[in-house]
Amino acid sequence: MKKKLAVARLWYEGNSFSPIATGLDIFQAREWVEGDAALRVYRDTATEMGAVIAFADSHPDWEVTFLRCAAAPPGGPVTDNAFDVIRGDILEGLRRRTWDAVYLSLHGAMITCGNPTPELELLQEARSIVGKVPLAVTFDLHANLGQAMIDLVDIAIGYKTYPHIDMDAVAARALDLLDGMVGGRLKPVGAIAKVPAIYTSFNMRTTDGPMAEMAGLAARMRAEPGILEATVFGGFAYGDSPFAGPTAMVFADGDRMLAQRGAKALAAEMAARRDRFELKLPTPAQAIAEALAMKGEGPAAITDPADNPLSGGIGDTPTLFRALLDTKPDVPCVFAFFWDPELVAEARRAGIGATLDVAFGGRVSSAFGKPVRISAKVLTLTDGKFRNVGPFENNLAIDVGNTAMFDVEGIKVIATSSCQTPNDPAYFTLHGIDLAKVRLLCVKAKNHFRAGFTPLTRAIIECDAPGPAGVSLAHYDFKYAPSTLYPLNLR
Repeated sequence: MKKKLAVARLWYEGNSFSPIATGLDIFQAREWVEGDAALRVYRDTATEMGAVIAFADSHPDWEVTFLRCAAAPPGGPVTDNAFDVIRGDILEGLRRRTWDAVYLSLHGAMITCGNPTPELELLQEARSIVGKVPLAVTFDLHANLGQAMIDLVDIAIGYKTYPHIDMDAVAARALDLLDGMVGGRLKPVGAIAKVPAIYTSFNMRTTDGPMAEMAGLAARMRAEPGILEATVFGGFAYGDSPFAGPTAMVFADGDRMLAQRGAKALAAEMAARRDRFELKLPTPAQAIAEALAMKGEGPAAITDPADNPLSGGIGDTPTLFRALLDTKPDVPCVFAFFWDPELVAEARRAGIGATLDVAFGGRVSSAFGKPVRISAKVLTLTDGKFRNVGPFENNLAIDVGNTAMFDVEGIKVIATSSCQTPNDPAYFTLHGIDLAKVRLLCVKAKNHFRAGFTPLTRAIIECDAPGPAGVSLAHYDFKYAPSTLYPLNLR
């Protein structure tokens, strides 16, 4: 008789300081499947669920059932109703039958309008349903974790890379450990240790710098006898939570003291690097000047991480765009993007070639800058659908909704109907843009952008502009994060 594995997914990173709540429709537009439909969506994708399908294909002794799988691009707090619906679907699925194991794909930094720790609540309810059935969970590298969450699971693993190009590998490892536990070969026990600070993720890439060093230390620890898993989580600075801040997590085979010692050692190393995680970034004008002065092939990219949708940005802040207009660069330029479904609809009504009087930015909130009012010519219109060709979520189908590209004083400006980061080269191919001919590429993006664009650009420069996910935490009003955490303790 086959062993029965239940799989569910609720992946969302919540920015407590975004002015826009995220409803159920946003999940339904991004990832919203269950049952056999999941096979069509996730097969051959570099995602957690893609790894589940590969596991099922290679383990005929397991019967895998996909319960509700839901994910949405990072943004503001999820509405309580949306969370209740998704949680209800997952829990109902767990109640349908008796399982031999359960795997949940979570983020770890989800928040709702009324609950700063909804994933803890989901884990508590899931555990109450499945009892002692082995439960494995995977988390994003930016999870805000508490010991109470780890106490509820048998196995937990986090992403090791940022940009996150190991989602499938992490899920595969979790499933392998789960299989070993069900087979009686392993007895995982876990522990975490917190770092008494909140770090922004600006300098948290695992390709270089302090987080690369931490990733190396965790990898060496995973090679030690008795250690099953070791992950260092950077935390999500803009998710206001009692579990805020970086976390070191270690699982050992039947030895809790070994896990605890390992977690404390990694947390101490993370704390010792605190100052190296802080950065001072150039202004948009400075970044543009630096980019234009650089020689070499391919575009120079300037990222505006404070309005990066994958950090909870709103695709609406105008400061970088205004600086670009003020500079009047005499080279091919692309600006991606503004989230403005009304403007896209107006462009579709007017048609290609029409000239419109528009207002870019400041539509959602004027707190980060007033709209830029200017004349724009409609260049292209698309349905916003493509598949990722880069390493981040490779081959995953993406739908950013209807789009319009405008000519604004020689600058190509993309507007979209949904707020999603331009993290893949196919985003620009969709709009007929040959990146090799672009000299200046300005994007609302952050570190995930680097995975697909480092090989295509001569440089990637971050700038400091106003937005919901800025480099400094001084202007954010934390309500749940412990006030003893650095830099909150300096106020």
